[in-house]
Amino acid sequence: MHAQPKPDCNGRKFVKVFTILEKHGRKPSRLVPILQAVQEEYRYLPKEVLTYVATALDISPARVYGVATFYSHFAIEPKGKHLVRLCDGTACHVKDSIPILDAIRKRLKLEGKKVTTDDMLFTVETVACLGACGLAPVVVVDDQVHGAMTPATGVKLVEEIIAREQS
Repeated sequence: MHAQPKPDCNGRKFVKVFTILEKHGRKPSRLVPILQAVQEEYRYLPKEVLTYVATALDISPARVYGVATFYSHFAIEPKGKHLVRLCDGTACHVKDSIPILDAIRKRLKLEGKKVTTDDMLFTVETVACLGACGLAPVVVVDDQVHGAMTPATGVKLVEEIIAREQS
């Protein structure tokens, strides 16, 4: 019989996770779909939630953490409401993707290794390839593909989102 931790009485954080675990029958074989559902709920995988999932599935926290860090789809750090992914694959790089990244990061005041804005509105990432080489350079914002980008059009995309969020 699996351990069946109950939701944390002091906080509501685990109530959603409890529901997700129940939906998947608390089966360790459903770990990846469970983590996908948790990430959809929280936009990342909080470490305390990973421990809770491990306990509920009666598997080691190291195994859960290993799966969460192995797949690039999972994030163990909080992400912003809007995800901006810039392709830096060969075709995009050759067509100057880095100046686009620099312009977007400058507009969002992201310095150094920082990838998420303080207001948690944006996370900016580079990816190895988005599979849209014919549209290079490419930026994907919240799963919408934007091709033939320039630094100016990249900043314009971000500013349009900011304007929508403020209205």
